[in-house]
Amino acid sequence: MTPHAEAETGIRHDVQAFLHGNWRPTEDPARIAQFRRRAGAAGYLYRSIPTAYGGSGQVFDLTRGAIIRQEFTRARAPVELGCNGVAMLVPTLLEHGTEDQKQRIIRPTIEGEIDWAQGYFEPQAGSDLASLRTRAERRGGEWVINGHKIWSSHADRCRFMFLLARSVPGSRRQEGITYLLLDLHQPGVEIRPIRAINGERRFCEVFLTDARTPADWTVGPEGDGWRVSKSTLKHERVSIGDIDRIPFDQLLSLARRQVIDGRPAIQHPRMRERLAAIDGARQALRHSQSRQLAMRTAGQEPGLFDLVSKLFLTGILQDVSALARELMGDAALLEPGPGAGAERWNNQFMGSLGTAIAGSASNIQRNIIAERGLGLTRDTD
Repeated sequence: MTPHAEAETGIRHDVQAFLHGNWRPTEDPARIAQFRRRAGAAGYLYRSIPTAYGGSGQVFDLTRGAIIRQEFTRARAPVELGCNGVAMLVPTLLEHGTEDQKQRIIRPTIEGEIDWAQGYFEPQAGSDLASLRTRAERRGGEWVINGHKIWSSHADRCRFMFLLARSVPGSRRQEGITYLLLDLHQPGVEIRPIRAINGERRFCEVFLTDARTPADWTVGPEGDGWRVSKSTLKHERVSIGDIDRIPFDQLLSLARRQVIDGRPAIQHPRMRERLAAIDGARQALRHSQSRQLAMRTAGQEPGLFDLVSKLFLTGILQDVSALARELMGDAALLEPGPGAGAERWNNQFMGSLGTAIAGSASNIQRNIIAERGLGLTRDTD
């Protein structure tokens, strides 16, 4: 066995031993939270977050991270929370927040004590986020906010929101925008869930009428929110583009169960070819994301790789959903839902369409890649 293989075996053995001694499957939120704290203290969760803020403060190690994910998945053990606060706000605070904000917010966020909604998009400011109209006026030691946010995930379940507001009257585009944190449990905040085509009420619109937040809940300099927001969007695209979102193993199981011409669908050459193409794209994305992680560890910005990854993942998810619906036949006509059968796959199909607009629409991303990455001229028509 090579030294590298021996090191991998040692890491895997340590992770397995930790899981054996600390994890028993449970639905009890208190026990799950306790396990996450133990896993963080042992260096297995929240590895990029310093210990001062509740993380495990580990040096980046791609191999170790991959083994941890594999073993936690195999044991069905809880991993890091995937909510907006952990995926987007925490890394933004690590880059732009004050020391007080980091101390007060990061630990309770990663431990699930507080939840955060995102307040970026508006009815007239979706992909063109710089057109936002929500206003923030400084009055003494607080901000007074008026506006209308939309497509805010689970805002009706969250206590707080991170949002963008225009704080300089008359400013245009990216100028005069401030990044603010807001307590949603106050007068002047109205939250209305939005019923989606699949019946879910995941998204909300939020109406702000003289909502107030302390001046020290400003992230980054006043009026520099656009620069700060790019960190949040970057991390949002990373979370959306996570390869673990691809239900490839479930697709293989479906292909084994479904029968075409008297034999399992997976035995048909055409189906095998399409499955192989999807898996090839999935592996290519995995290696691309590993490269992005390595670049960030070396202090380099991946640049447009984040956009390319998210765009690529969107295509894979849509290919998976299209093949699943073809395998299901008439069952693809069932109403989408959270069930374990065709309803879940139809829900997956609807979700794959939404991925094309989440974290910046695919067409906007293609334009950015073409203009900034390939140097093509802007289309003025």
